[in-house]
Amino acid sequence: MTEGRVRATVQQAEIPMLRAYRLWFEHTRKCADGCKGSPRAQDGCEDGRQLWGTYRLARIGKGGTTS
Repeated sequence: MTEGRVRATVQQAEIPMLRAYRLWFEHTRKCADGCKGSPRAQDGCEDGRQLWGTYRLARIGKGGTTS
């Protein structure tokens, strides 16, 4: 029999603000509808602007998690 050690898996939760920013950033890298190469988030496509708005809300602590 092996030792009875219990291994706890610690799941690192992503901070909502950083998750929202990551989702926006990944979108802008792939978006061909205006986000890629746009100097401002407000100049991107509708999805990009929505993701940026979600990030802004998360940054000030007003929710803003996207699934």
